[in-house]
Amino acid sequence: MARILSVAPEDARGIRRFIVWFTKRRYGGFLPGVVRVMLPDLTVGLTVDRLYRHLHLRKSSPISRLQREMLATVVNGKIGGAA
Repeated sequence: MARILSVAPEDARGIRRFIVWFTKRRYGGFLPGVVRVMLPDLTVGLTVDRLYRHLHLRKSSPISRLQREMLATVVNGKIGGAA
């Protein structure tokens, strides 16, 4: 089990609960693991979100689709998301 602090969606309160709702709505009912990891510290979470959107979601992204999948696989394994 990974020893990384995270917030379960059902335990979120206040602004974190809104972020969980908004993110689930954006991703079709799915809450990405990175959001759960970033919820405890919202300052870091917002910075990571900006970096993610800059690298992955803009039209001129320097990272290819294959590279994004490879990165997601490594991160998922590091946080113990893949069982």
